[in-house]
Amino acid sequence: MKILIPISAALALFAAPLHAADCYADYKAKQDNPLKLHYGVARITGDCTTASARAELTPRLAKGGWVLLNVVSMFDASGLTERKESAGPFYLRF
Repeated sequence: MKILIPISAALALFAAPLHAADCYADYKAKQDNPLKLHYGVARITGDCTTASARAELTPRLAKGGWVLLNVVSMFDASGLTERKESAGPFYLRF
C-alpha cells in the first residue's frame, strides 16, 4: 500500500503536462474599421479551461490586431481534423 502512493503521485505529475500539451480551443475574434470576423483554433498551454483559454488568447490575438469575442469550445487533439477546414488560415495561427 505504501508503494502505491509514490507511484500514483508520480503518475499525476506526468499526466498534467501531457494533458496541457493536448488542449485546444476554438474561438471567434474580430477587427474593427472595417469589421472583420474570424473563427480559429489555438493550442492552449495552461489549464484546459475556457477561462485559461480566454486569458491566453486575448493577448495573443491583440498582438495581431484582433479582439477575442468568445471561446467556442475546448477539446483535445482528436478534434483538430474536423475543425481545420473551418479555421482556414487561423488554424493554429495564434
